[in-house]
This record gives sequence, structure tokens and C-alpha cells, in this order.
Amino acid sequence: MVWQSMWMYLKVFVVGGALCAIGELLCLLTKLTPARILVAYILTGVALSAFGLYGPLVDFAGAGATVPLTGFGHSLCQGVIHGVQERGWIGAFCGGLTATAGGIAAAIFFGTIVALVSKPRMKGR
Repeated sequence: MVWQSMWMYLKVFVVGGALCAIGELLCLLTKLTPARILVAYILTGVALSAFGLYGPLVDFAGAGATVPLTGFGHSLCQGVIHGVQERGWIGAFCGGLTATAGGIAAAIFFGTIVALVSKPRMKGR
């Protein structure tokens, strides 16, 4: 039982760490801005999910695949697919938002808290 837990933690760490390492390498070795890399991660998650390739990674690595931004893209795509199946074409517009509402609300809430307690300043000063 302990070995199963350790194996799961190892899978989560390796997959999540690999996704983060790829992002760090993109930052260091290319002229891509962090915002473009973040958008690319979300779009990669959407594309891999649309072709049925991200689901098996989520089944294998759990939080190691769902926590990074590729997991957010996967959730968006799955929400759209479920929304279209449930409501027709209108589900394409609201399904992704319904599936990711918790993450979006948390980002807005915590972003607001950080903005209220931090002291903004210009870079390099």
C-alpha cells in the first residue's frame, strides 16, 4: 500500500516537473514571453485533449497533469465537448466556462488579494 502511494507521488512529480521544466527551458532558450508560453500551454492542453491524448496522461499522472496550465486547457476542452453533447452548439460557448469556473474564480480572488497586499513597482527600480 505504501509503495502504491509512493509510486503515485513519483508519477505526479515526474510529469508535473517535466511540464514545468519544458516551460522553464522555453523561457530561457527562446525569445518567447511568459504570456505566450502560458497561452501555448493552454492551447497544447486543448489540442492534446481534443485528439484524446491528454486524458491518458491525466489517468497516469493525476495532479501532475491537471495542475499545470495544460490541465486547464484539457478541462476547457472537456467542458466544451460535454457542453456540446448536452446542449448542442450553445454548449461550445458555455461548456468550457462551466468546467473551469472554480479555477477562474480562484484566480480572480487570489489575484485581487495579492494586488491589495502587495506594493507595485516598476521592474529594475
